[in-house]
Amino acid sequence: MYAIIDVETTGVNAKSDRLTEIAIIIFDGEKIVKEYSSLINPEREIPYYITRITGINNSMVNSAPKFYELAKSIVEITEGCTFVAHNAAFDYRFIRAEFESLGYNYERETLDTIKLARKSIPGLRSYSLGKLCDEIGIEINNRHRAMGDAQATVELFKRIYQF
Repeated sequence: MYAIIDVETTGVNAKSDRLTEIAIIIFDGEKIVKEYSSLINPEREIPYYITRITGINNSMVNSAPKFYELAKSIVEITEGCTFVAHNAAFDYRFIRAEFESLGYNYERETLDTIKLARKSIPGLRSYSLGKLCDEIGIEINNRHRAMGDAQATVELFKRIYQF
């Protein structure tokens, strides 16, 4: 089982920035068996430049659950799954940091679709999710939102592995 995950954050530093959104798609190699997504109250202001990229603003997350309110669900949903993401180190580092702040050691085996794409589709100028998907004909709905990017990553993962 694969937990294909995407997160949106308040910045790029997992030690000082926080999650604002998470999407998890459980994929069994044939079909999607579960989808989970939520905005997350980062308990801090979202910088304007992040809002410009993601469209997620402070008023959207003010009444959203805080990470600790979602933590148990995230552990349960991803239990026994390989953590798959486009630039997995980024997403995994943020999720681990959020769990560490709660005193929990979150560990999953990881797969990075950037690394997989470089091996199976060599020679592209860019392996960013948007450019890669454009190059191979995967449409991304809601770019820079967790569920939109996670859905595109599922399609990319399927094509790489040709499930």
